[in-house]
Amino acid sequence: MAKFSDIVGQEQIKEHLKSAIRLDKIGHAYIISGERNCGKEFMAKVFSETILCDAPVDEEPCEKCHSCVQAESMNHPDIIFVSHEKPNTISVDDIREQINATVDIMPYSGRKKIYIINDAELMTVQAQNALLKTLEEPPEYVVIILLTSNQEVFLQTILSRCVVLNFKPVADDMIKEFLMTHMSIPDYKADICVAFARGNVGKARLLAKSEEFDKVKEEALALLKNISDMEISDIVQSIKKILEYKFDVNDYLDIFSIWYRDMLLFKATHDANGLIFRDELQGIRKAADKSTYEGIEIIIDALDKCKARLKANVNFELSMELLLLTIKEN
Repeated sequence: MAKFSDIVGQEQIKEHLKSAIRLDKIGHAYIISGERNCGKEFMAKVFSETILCDAPVDEEPCEKCHSCVQAESMNHPDIIFVSHEKPNTISVDDIREQINATVDIMPYSGRKKIYIINDAELMTVQAQNALLKTLEEPPEYVVIILLTSNQEVFLQTILSRCVVLNFKPVADDMIKEFLMTHMSIPDYKADICVAFARGNVGKARLLAKSEEFDKVKEEALALLKNISDMEISDIVQSIKKILEYKFDVNDYLDIFSIWYRDMLLFKATHDANGLIFRDELQGIRKAADKSTYEGIEIIIDALDKCKARLKANVNFELSMELLLLTIKEN
């Protein structure tokens, strides 16, 4: 069951939404903005479920009434998730058919009718203009929630008619405690997930459950430990293997970044306590002894350049080849 108390962090947003319910001042439109997988949809579900709950307790859904049971099973007639056929576009027809054509129909059973648009940044300008017609004069029972990882693409007229709530990074210690307490993740693995998540609880959860992440991490570290002895043809093969994984390349490069961050830290302090990959201490010690501070800094700079190239849509294989050759040379 979904409850506000299940959400790690985001206290300001939780208090804002609970206060709106408590004071009966629920807005007609909200934008919940934050990184992918950060928990925006979960927050929207809890908010919606609480609004429609027949007997909320301390601004939390009771989890027992007919409305809560329907909401939890994703079958509540008054919570509408706007869908779209095209993978990277929410069209004007999607908005017209699923929102504009139905807003005048009263709620079936609840006091509100709630529309949730996930990946709302995919709305075309025409779709946003179509939505604007509803936002300008919404029926009093309508609540529209836009979930986005990029609010910058919204028309100013959309932004001005919505309550904008921005997810903030969650403290590392809170994420670690959540992983260890609620998911039984061991200490060292929790530290790795936290380092990669950068304040994103949802991402930390996904990484903690991902068998592929463990496999990719092992292969990436094996590559770094052996790269000085590898032929160019072996490096090219390693790059092709990266493409086989359904894995964000930035996460792959973060494995490299954390490895060299650990190397730099160990080289300077000879202390393993601050290491993220402390289960790789032997490899880190060996690599640190063979490397110079200047060489490690050149590699870290090359990693940043590689990320920038990939963000600018430079060829993946070329960008990775340049990076790995720099690593091999240093």
